[in-house]
Amino acid sequence: MRPRRKHRPMLWTGVASAALAVVLIGSIGNPALARQDATLNAVSHMATPTIPSPSPTGPPSEVPTRPGSVFACPPPAPPGGDFPAMVGLCWAASSDDVGVTGYEVYRLTADGFVKAASPSGTNAMMSGGLVMGRFYTFYVVAKDAAGNTSEPSELITTTATTGPRPTTTPSPRPGDVTPPTMPTGLRDYCVADGAGVNFCWNASTDDVGVTGYDVYRRTATGYVRAGSPTTAWFHETDVVTGRHYTYFVVAKDAADNLSWPSDPLSALAHEGYPTPSPSPTPPPNCKVAYDTWTWSGGFGTQVRIINISPDPIRDWTLKFRFPDTGQKITGGWSASWSQEETYVSAAAMPWNSVIQPGTSVEIGFNAAHTGANPVPPAFTLSGVSCLRS
Repeated sequence: MRPRRKHRPMLWTGVASAALAVVLIGSIGNPALARQDATLNAVSHMATPTIPSPSPTGPPSEVPTRPGSVFACPPPAPPGGDFPAMVGLCWAASSDDVGVTGYEVYRLTADGFVKAASPSGTNAMMSGGLVMGRFYTFYVVAKDAAGNTSEPSELITTTATTGPRPTTTPSPRPGDVTPPTMPTGLRDYCVADGAGVNFCWNASTDDVGVTGYDVYRRTATGYVRAGSPTTAWFHETDVVTGRHYTYFVVAKDAADNLSWPSDPLSALAHEGYPTPSPSPTPPPNCKVAYDTWTWSGGFGTQVRIINISPDPIRDWTLKFRFPDTGQKITGGWSASWSQEETYVSAAAMPWNSVIQPGTSVEIGFNAAHTGANPVPPAFTLSGVSCLRS
């Protein structure tokens, strides 16, 4: 890997004036400026000499190493003037057995990641569609002559900048321009008992309202959107048990403003709790109706247990698990309630300990929550799974 950082100031200074002049003036109807557009296209990627593309022979080529040390490096601006907002990125060069031919830079939008630049060197300047003062998230991959793509770089989030002395004040954007707060507190396996990846986080806030989240998973060549939940928890089953996967989360609002991305989480794909298989398996003898109402910081729940068997159910204990660690029972009625971590038990009282066939009992509780209030996925009554009503 060749060190480049000590040459960077000279590289940016030599090209900034020409590049920004073209951005300002444009080339519509001007043949001379059309030639400058071609120059800008090359300059905006800050290209270094392109490595020849060999024709590899023998075994398949190796994948390039992932670009490292990505950082913001906006070019110096000429005195005065007004020009579009820009983001400049630089990174350490990748290596490859047949030769790195270039890089691709991807920017996060409300619709996912889109390609923002395809430079041949280890830096890029982007200006299309950016707004001064707003932050944007990017990653970089390397390409080689055999068509291989490297693993993605670490994410970088940086603010779009503009000239130091603009001649006009940019007009404010209409509507909601305030992004939600960054999701925090990502924690593994706190949602469900089923197989796969399960994790949750602390809910974001917004001046108008958070409409949901986008969850991205890192792959061998980029970041893909794995889901878009509306609550602060996520479950994915299309994974390999025992393997770790890296995720990050962004919050969004109705105006497609995106939050700063969360810190990455390495989550393990679990096999789920083992399902006992007694012989013979007892048929369900109960059905549970779970009705809940929510307010800021809390919720109440009415639970109805229905005996669907031909025999009485005696001295019952209802058990379930809260999907979110922030759900905590504060008080209950018509049962003896207890909670250990996310596991909840409700034991019968002496006066309702027998549920006759075709009848039901109603119990309930009040609880606190920290932003997410998902419904428990399953219920058991004295060790036997209940149907949901």
